[in-house]
Amino acid sequence: MNHLRLEIICWSCLLIAMAVSTEAASVWKLPTAQMVYEDLEKCRQESQEEDAATLRCLVKKLGLWTDESGYNARRIAKIFAGHNQMEELMLVVEHCNQKEQDTSHLDDWAFLAYRCATSGQFGHWVKEFMSQKEVER
Repeated sequence: MNHLRLEIICWSCLLIAMAVSTEAASVWKLPTAQMVYEDLEKCRQESQEEDAATLRCLVKKLGLWTDESGYNARRIAKIFAGHNQMEELMLVVEHCNQKEQDTSHLDDWAFLAYRCATSGQFGHWVKEFMSQKEVER
């Protein structure tokens, strides 16, 4: 009887955790190129045009960065899901996050990890995504 009770408690905890994570995930929305440009302007003013600080500000506003863990590879992959390489993209982002991790210089960490991740095909996808703003006009 105790085994069944423990199992019910474990399943209940799992369902609660899934509900909480689903709710938290549903709050974040895929950014549009327009949103990126608007947030970028705000960040440029806040960071006085310094590149690394501007980038970190932008990715924080977009929900793609936390100072504790760096880039959120899953969210970034969702933005570029149409390229059907989500797992590969997540591996690249996670690799660059770990390679450049420096919690004492957060702006530099964000900037160097971004440069690392966008040095290949992903960089072309970012340019494509940002060019969508001109198409939307």
